[in-house]
Amino acid sequence: MPTPHNNAKKGDIARTVLMPGDPLRAKFIAENYLDDPVCYNEVRGMLGFTGTYKGVPVSVQGSGMGMPSIGIYSWELFSEYGVENIIRVGTAGSIADNVELRDVVIGMSASTNSAYASQYRLPGTYAPTASWKLLSAAVKSAVEKGSSFHVGNILSSDTFYDDANSLADWQKMGVLAIEMEAAALYMNAARAGKNALCILTVSDCPLKGLSTTAEERQTTFRDMMEIALETVIKVK
Repeated sequence: MPTPHNNAKKGDIARTVLMPGDPLRAKFIAENYLDDPVCYNEVRGMLGFTGTYKGVPVSVQGSGMGMPSIGIYSWELFSEYGVENIIRVGTAGSIADNVELRDVVIGMSASTNSAYASQYRLPGTYAPTASWKLLSAAVKSAVEKGSSFHVGNILSSDTFYDDANSLADWQKMGVLAIEMEAAALYMNAARAGKNALCILTVSDCPLKGLSTTAEERQTTFRDMMEIALETVIKVK
């Protein structure tokens, strides 16, 4: 069953997959949280692993940066490998004034400046949303863990360097944070009849001039990882 982007075989991938953008974060999660992790994919360096967490099978795989990339990987997982749930565990820039560095943001919905939805030929504007089953389980996990977290609308942007400097405009609409993948993931899940959620850690505050390092983003955002893994337990 290999695809052009994934050399896993049938049965190699669990029904629930955690998807960080960075494949090295996938490796970190596999090595630090999963029992007996096995690498099932190395194509294009997009590492994927399957192991168990508290006895429950779970996979973790990188998605790359941006909606086109996660669009490819998530669709193949849903349609070719029988994956039922994908939880993105990524980084974001804060937009709302009350969202601080290292806070966790759970994306209830994902606004976007992308044309990704145009492929569905809908006679209107589609609103990408998370799956309630995953969202409610993640909120419960975050409460149990005592994490500092926010739930609401996020922005999935096609541009990292925004010539329009539009963050202040999105802030006016109550958007919590900006990232680059969730909207495509939510749309793919809806089209496939599967479940998706985006859990983010704030890695920088562009409106405040604050940021973390690349190493911190890769290995230290453990609250997000642990919330996602506990969510897997709740929806197994």
